[in-house]
Amino acid sequence: MNMTLRWYGPGYDSVTLEQIRQIPGVKGVITTLMGKMPGEVWTEEEIAELKKTVEDAGLSIMGIESVNVSDDIKIGTDKRDEHIKNYITTLENLGKAGIHMVCYNFMPVFDWTRSDLARKRPDGSTVLAYNQDVIDQIDPEHMKESIEKMSNGFVMPGWEPERLEKLKALFDAYKDVDAEKLFNNLVYFLEAIGPVCEKYDIHMGIHQDDPAWPIFGLPRIVRNKETIERLLKAVDKPYNGLTLCTGSLGSDPKNDICEIIRMAKGRIPFAHVRNVKYNSDRDFEEAAHLSSDGSKDMYEIMKTLYDTGFDGCIRPDHGRMIWGEVAMPGYGLYDRALGACYLQGLWEAIDKNAKRA
Repeated sequence: MNMTLRWYGPGYDSVTLEQIRQIPGVKGVITTLMGKMPGEVWTEEEIAELKKTVEDAGLSIMGIESVNVSDDIKIGTDKRDEHIKNYITTLENLGKAGIHMVCYNFMPVFDWTRSDLARKRPDGSTVLAYNQDVIDQIDPEHMKESIEKMSNGFVMPGWEPERLEKLKALFDAYKDVDAEKLFNNLVYFLEAIGPVCEKYDIHMGIHQDDPAWPIFGLPRIVRNKETIERLLKAVDKPYNGLTLCTGSLGSDPKNDICEIIRMAKGRIPFAHVRNVKYNSDRDFEEAAHLSSDGSKDMYEIMKTLYDTGFDGCIRPDHGRMIWGEVAMPGYGLYDRALGACYLQGLWEAIDKNAKRA
């Protein structure tokens, strides 16, 4: 298991590589080229520059999150094959650079959705939160102003300004895309990129839908055991894997995360591990990583990963804003550093107990 931290790159992230290097046990980052638009090629030169920046700070790039899949690929427009060709070139360039894990998602329009990016908790910290009653009252085509007010001035992944400017057009483009068509377009994409993934031993990890149910009339196709199992069987190759996100899956209390880990054994190259707290069947908020702070048993999740032979990358996921920090919501330094140490402590105890048994 390799503990990592997500880092958005120079000019986008308030957390520095020097700070990340000081978190015990964190040897690398999961990063991206934030300025690249979906459908564009990541050049060898751009990747080399990013890699040098990270390595000069004493860290390694252990994966990419994300090489974003364009809406043309998800919808299946006449630009789909051109964008897939560019995606293949990007994967080839990453493979040549020695980068072998890519996290991506296939969510239409919104990569993730929350009703509040700074809900205040009793301890004074703030967290990302979701309330279905609030979401039901939102006109999704007019979310731009709300996101801009809540983002602390940072560019939010999945909510980039250029996407917010064209929400109506995006909704119109997806009007004829149901769950089955979206699934078939995903399989088409995965089969097309298969040869380059196999050539360079690249493991693709699809991120689950967040939250794990349909919203705004848009389909959700990676949200529970059944949908994940269907996808893994549809393209039954090692490169087609899962980025296990305990927070996204955990948004739905009906999801048994440990059962999903066991089902996907050997197909999980990457895991986002965090806690979530249920307030009602229509309201949840993100919590500290500690089991007792939320509704998930983080020990059991980590133990199931261990018991199934997980040897990929883990990163603490969305953290609280604590100690006066101002950062991209969910992506400050302090609480994620605490989370990284806590998760490593669980792993160390599980490992030592297993070896003593």
